[in-house]
Amino acid sequence: MAVHAHPDDESSKGAATMARYVAEGVDVLVCTLTGGERGSILNPKMDRPEIRADISRVRREEMARAREILGVQQRFLGFIDSGLPESEDEPLPEGCFALQPLEVAARPLVAAVREFRPHVILTYDDDGGYPHPDHIMTNRVSVEAFEAAGDPDRYPGTGEPWQPLKLYYHMSFTKARFEALHEAMTERGMGSPYADWIARWEDRPQKWEITTRVHCAEYFPVRDRALLAHATQVDPDGFWFVCPTELQQEIWPTEDYHLARSLVDTELPEDDLFAGIRVREPLSAGEAGQVCG
Repeated sequence: MAVHAHPDDESSKGAATMARYVAEGVDVLVCTLTGGERGSILNPKMDRPEIRADISRVRREEMARAREILGVQQRFLGFIDSGLPESEDEPLPEGCFALQPLEVAARPLVAAVREFRPHVILTYDDDGGYPHPDHIMTNRVSVEAFEAAGDPDRYPGTGEPWQPLKLYYHMSFTKARFEALHEAMTERGMGSPYADWIARWEDRPQKWEITTRVHCAEYFPVRDRALLAHATQVDPDGFWFVCPTELQQEIWPTEDYHLARSLVDTELPEDDLFAGIRVREPLSAGEAGQVCG
């Protein structure tokens, strides 16, 4: 189960990983907490009055195309996009996702966990990956659901208890990755779009270490097609696609994660989100009938 704040987040973070596991026969569910109603139109070719007037419908249609490309299941959990404030002093809109009490915000995700019964959950770190209020709240509700879904005394009325076994944080946008791509593009005389970004990178240690690198380079083209399905958010001539896919596959062929919680024994570093789960022995009769998701 991958838990995301908005439509398009699933295609920019962990998409190739999901496509790989789908190809291996794993059931994958994307839970999208908001509809992305307040997201800006980031592709200038799509910034038209008729799209701005019906952005909620458009973004749902984009999500439908992306989930088909990735081969995943997906459901919206019904909250309203909080938008991205222009300053710390700007108040968030009343009723938005980021202002919900934690137990209200986590309840539909707990229900989804108990219904889908995933062994692994992917989410953002406690900074949200970047400080969008919806991303930060997504981390909070994901941790809450991981810790509460197996407890029969919590969230009554949301289904039979189910305890996921591992919780991961996305480590998609690390300085080391972009430095490696920058150096490779520069050496090949391509010119790199990353120099200014790297120069502005905050001079501080990376908060979370990478514990798990999932090899999924052959699924980068699937990831890119899913990204392009979010046409209001992703410019095909923009930043995402300046570095050739073939070079990314050569230089950084993994998607990376931090193992934040584990209820199974596993040896770090890992190359599989299901490390410690696939080899559990002996399995109970109930476990033997379950499919990792």
